[in-house]
Amino acid sequence: MSALWEILVPTEKRLEPGKYYRTKYHKVWDEKVRGISGGLTIMQPAKGHWVSPTGETFVERMIPVRIIATRQQIEQIIDMTMNYYDQLAVLCYRLSDEVILKHREVK
Repeated sequence: MSALWEILVPTEKRLEPGKYYRTKYHKVWDEKVRGISGGLTIMQPAKGHWVSPTGETFVERMIPVRIIATRQQIEQIIDMTMNYYDQLAVLCYRLSDEVILKHREVK
């Protein structure tokens, strides 16, 4: 069963503070997500504050992305995101269990 999920995508490179991912790099990720789930909605970046298990605080702009996907698909997207952006953690959460995606009949 599909649900509506939101995942936070980083804008800044983890190992190169002050260096940001280019739009072209994000577009490759977008294409990978489309290949898994069929689509995505990219929101405006928001500022996030995170404290790691070791107590280190991270402050960075994150891109919220909404995706209709099954649990298996979103797990695949989370794993791909963690590897693609070389993240120590990825936050993803379910927004809704009920999703209606209605297609118009083409005549």
